[in-house]
Formats: sequence, C-alpha cells, structure tokens
Amino acid sequence: MESLKKSEILKLVVSILIPLIAGFIGSIATMSSIPTWYASIIKPDWAPPNWVFGPVWTTLFILMGIALFLVWRKGLWRRDVKIAVIIFAVQLVLNVLWSVIFFGLQSLLGGLIEIVFLWIAILATIIAFYRISKPAGILLLPYIIWVTIASYLTYTVYLLNI
Repeated sequence: MESLKKSEILKLVVSILIPLIAGFIGSIATMSSIPTWYASIIKPDWAPPNWVFGPVWTTLFILMGIALFLVWRKGLWRRDVKIAVIIFAVQLVLNVLWSVIFFGLQSLLGGLIEIVFLWIAILATIIAFYRISKPAGILLLPYIIWVTIASYLTYTVYLLNI
C-alpha cells in the first residue's frame, strides 16, 4: 500500500469508525437478547458460540472501513465512487437493521427476509468497490462469506423454531 498522506489519515480513521459505529448501534439491539431470548431458542449444533461473534464482527467492520477508505480516496467527486459509497451505506444500514429485526424485535422470519436483502447489498458493494479498487472489493469477501453462514444459520434457526 502506498504511503498515506497526512490528509488521508483522517479519511482512513473516519472510514473505519463509520462501520464500527454501525456495529455498535447494532449491538445495542443484540446484547440484551443474547442471554435471554436468543439463549431460549433452538439453534443447530453447528451454531458458533456467542463469544465468536464480537471478534469476527469487529474484524469485518475494520475490513469494511479499510475498503471504504480505498474507494473514498479515489475521489468522491467521481460518479462511480459516489454510487459505490451509497451502495456501501445501504448495506451498512441493512446490517444494523438485521440486528434490530432479528434480536431487537425477535423476529425470525423478519430477520430471514432482511438478511437476503443484506446479502444482495453486500454483493453489490463488492462489485462496485472491486471496479474502483480491486483490493477494496477483495477485503469484503470475508464479510459476504460470514453473512452467507449467518444467512444459513438464520434460516436454520427459523426452521427449528416455527
């Protein structure tokens, strides 16, 4: 990675903070439900233990932030960059909404439906980012892999609890 100009360091920090703040907002809806409602529902044997989610999501949010920075630094004046950033924002809102719907509202079906839209938005973000910065698109691959697993987990939990 080419050396960062001092003016870009702030962009990098902001780019990383944006997804981390979104993750924090989502965790507000999540945290109170984990020891209560989520503990009481049936989960498949292969469901990851609860302690895995925090470190994984923190890592994914940092990777999202770096990817956002790599795209943003190409110039927000560019139409393709603006569109990519908007798509990124949409998927980030959908990310938070999943936590609100699944954990906050305790809606298994709502979470299942919403995560499909989230997955599509992540794919759109990867494509838009990759066209602007190949490393930015590649940095989002662990995110879509994790959300694919989370989607299957959500589906399985839904089936086990209907």
